[in-house]
Amino acid sequence: MRKLHRAALLCVAAAVSLTACAAGSGGQAGQSGPAAAPGRDDRFSLTVWSNYSGREQDEVTKALESFKAKYPNAEIRHEGSQDDDKITAGIRGGNPPDVALSFTTDNIGQFCSSGSFQDLKPYLERDDVDLGQITDAVRSYTEYKGTRCAMPLLSDVYGLYYNKDLLAEAGITAPPRTTAELLDFAKRTTKRAPDGSIEVAGFLPSMPFYANNPQIWAPHFGAKWETAAGRSGLASPEWEEMLRFQKELVDFYGHDALERFRAGLGQQYSNDHAFHQRKIAMMIDGEYRTAFLQDQAPDVRFGTAPFPTSKPELYGTGFTAGTIMGIPKGAKNPGAAWELIKHLSFDTTAIVDLANGIKNIPHTKAALADPRLEVDDNFRTFIDLAASDKLQGNPVTPIGDAHIKAIGDFATSWQAGKVPDLRAGLAEVDRQIDDRIAKSGK
Repeated sequence: MRKLHRAALLCVAAAVSLTACAAGSGGQAGQSGPAAAPGRDDRFSLTVWSNYSGREQDEVTKALESFKAKYPNAEIRHEGSQDDDKITAGIRGGNPPDVALSFTTDNIGQFCSSGSFQDLKPYLERDDVDLGQITDAVRSYTEYKGTRCAMPLLSDVYGLYYNKDLLAEAGITAPPRTTAELLDFAKRTTKRAPDGSIEVAGFLPSMPFYANNPQIWAPHFGAKWETAAGRSGLASPEWEEMLRFQKELVDFYGHDALERFRAGLGQQYSNDHAFHQRKIAMMIDGEYRTAFLQDQAPDVRFGTAPFPTSKPELYGTGFTAGTIMGIPKGAKNPGAAWELIKHLSFDTTAIVDLANGIKNIPHTKAALADPRLEVDDNFRTFIDLAASDKLQGNPVTPIGDAHIKAIGDFATSWQAGKVPDLRAGLAEVDRQIDDRIAKSGK
């Protein structure tokens, strides 16, 4: 899924179009109940759109082909390089796919509240599906205010990556557990040229950059997105602490020097990624990075650990997001669409095989514990985080990622020294977010 999947890191998506050639087309859920499933021997064609490419597309195709064990006469065609814009255009034009896969979990609130993705409750109730098979954090980002319009397809979990050699050169024998240690270790592993320019940054605090996104950072400081009253809750001590931590490290480097250094770093999913090139000693990233490092930088000695936290009791906290699957409004064959979604959501063999193929985290408890899952020491960190009750999902609102972008833009201004009053600035961002949600009417 290397995408960002990245949660919202790249806004990518996919769609699956199912065109029935036989029985099982049915009506849309919510109109006359759930659409009937096709019979086992019925013939129907499944056209799959996704944003996968190359090796990952091949692995997803294998997962789709495994559906034929249940429906042997299904014909499956998988086409890559599709996105959310095409899904939306299809819905608006009355010609949507029957199943949409999206990497953009930030949009689940819009998908559910607008009806763009159909409510799956009728299918879940008819088939007596136990959602408890899915981890709580993953369930949280596939529904909005009680409306479940999507199901998960694997997930990403984020933790700390550290270069063992760079830490050892600084006399550090274990990864940091607290943000105070992270700050100290970052300073100790930073290397500068004689002219003062940065050669190696111990840790990059720039937001947004690589996986430095507000929703990924927030859980490690205990920062919440909403108040108890359901309003935006950024003007809080926890958000202030997070931003002050980042600013202290920015000031250590010097904002201009840091920006010059950052401008010369490689792209997030390229061979020239800064961690691959030993230009940063520590970073936050998802489990998928283990596969990138194995493929693109096999000589880098690295370790993984839970990301440091502001308070010791928070250690072991993690953030998760992932691919979501839904049936768009106007889908021509929702019955077959649901059967495909159900298969990819709960078939343990299909989930484990796909997780092994693209090195993502399984979204069900059974698959996480399955002995066929390929887990080395570095990948184990993310499996343990995924199974923890401290794992937190993506924040869901009816305004997509507008709230995330708002605090991300604010953080950029704050780090540049353009915000004179942190608490007042956060309160203003809260007001903007609350106003936008109010105008959405959801």
